[in-house]
Amino acid sequence: MNYLSAEAAVDVIKSGDTVFIHGGAQAPQRLIEAMVARAPALKDVRIIHIHHEGQAPYVRPEYEGIFKLESFFVGKNVRQATMDGYADYIPVFLSEIPGLMRDGIIQVDVALMNVSPPDKHGFVSLGSSVDVSLAAVQSAGHVIAQINPNVPRSLGLGCVPLKNFDTFVECDDPVIEVPVPDPSETEQKIGDFIASLVEDGATLQMGIGGVPNAVLSKLNNHKELGIHTEMFSDGILPLVENGVITNSAKRVVPEHIVATFVMGTKKIYDFIDDNPRVAMMDCAFVNDVRIIRRNPKVTAINSAIEIDLTGQVCADSIGSQHFSGVGGQMDFIRGASYSRGGKPIIAIPSQTSKGISKIVPMLRPGAGVVSTRANVHYVITEFGIAYLFGQSMKERARRLIQIAHPDHRETLDRAAFDRWGGHWHSM
Repeated sequence: MNYLSAEAAVDVIKSGDTVFIHGGAQAPQRLIEAMVARAPALKDVRIIHIHHEGQAPYVRPEYEGIFKLESFFVGKNVRQATMDGYADYIPVFLSEIPGLMRDGIIQVDVALMNVSPPDKHGFVSLGSSVDVSLAAVQSAGHVIAQINPNVPRSLGLGCVPLKNFDTFVECDDPVIEVPVPDPSETEQKIGDFIASLVEDGATLQMGIGGVPNAVLSKLNNHKELGIHTEMFSDGILPLVENGVITNSAKRVVPEHIVATFVMGTKKIYDFIDDNPRVAMMDCAFVNDVRIIRRNPKVTAINSAIEIDLTGQVCADSIGSQHFSGVGGQMDFIRGASYSRGGKPIIAIPSQTSKGISKIVPMLRPGAGVVSTRANVHYVITEFGIAYLFGQSMKERARRLIQIAHPDHRETLDRAAFDRWGGHWHSM
């Protein structure tokens, strides 16, 4: 094993290179800092990654012309820079990102990783973030890894032989924790409606946040639930401990929780550490619609920034300003719709914290459609469930207005009348 200091290890990065950074909670902060310290010697370095926690100093205005971020998902730490034009965004389904690297559409020169110490067989683990990171390790010209004893040794496809790495840097930094606050009253109400749709034996896809946690807290009397999801957090732990999540009804990797990345507190990182019940996999597998659909009763819970009266879902931008990313929403919306007994769900509060309706007559100019109106089945707010699949345009509008916030229903009804004229009859 070739050990160097972080500063010496990143000397391999040259002007014009494309650099991949390990995502999620696994951001290799020491390597990021060392790379940024080399800024005076570099120019036109392209950086790619999905969202990662921690600091992202390479997007600061003073590094314009030196580092250029093109992220697959716009996280909080790079959002303002992306909106201001110092960084850019690549719209792509999460399931297809590994193929971009493996097929050479995006050629990665250097990958910066954060991995567990090697086991007795000479394998390190990508820990809480396998997702697109495995493809980066397999396809990059040069791979630098922080060897970090705090990285959980997750099992599955994230166990990688040492021969895939070129340089190692010793590190003892904690994995970044992302605690989730207790669900709000609105999120609890949404959680009640979603939980009412979850059947025994269902396979769940859900992320991190108040709504997923609210749903999970209401499933204690369910049986034989499974997890096949791009990510999960601490909210699943009580259901694992009390035997609700067994994964016994799943058809894809049965008896195992399947995910691509994990974010939460140290408790969830300890849970996945050396746990044979958890299979951390490449997102080209986990988010493949053909794989998802094989599981029974896939209940996929996703969110949105706004939804128009016909059911078009914008989930990655506020108008033309990119806020997050396409992610895996369409992968799981389609996978759940094909699953026997599946339920694709878009769950949103009826309005923002500033009182702006999230159900709108039309999407804002520049807004991206992440899930088309033809893909949407269930839309849920704290005021109820709107089932849109197979419904006409006007019926969709009626059902969405019924679950909008009461303060906005009259405005939405008026917009529907303006659109359909005398043919519009509100309910």
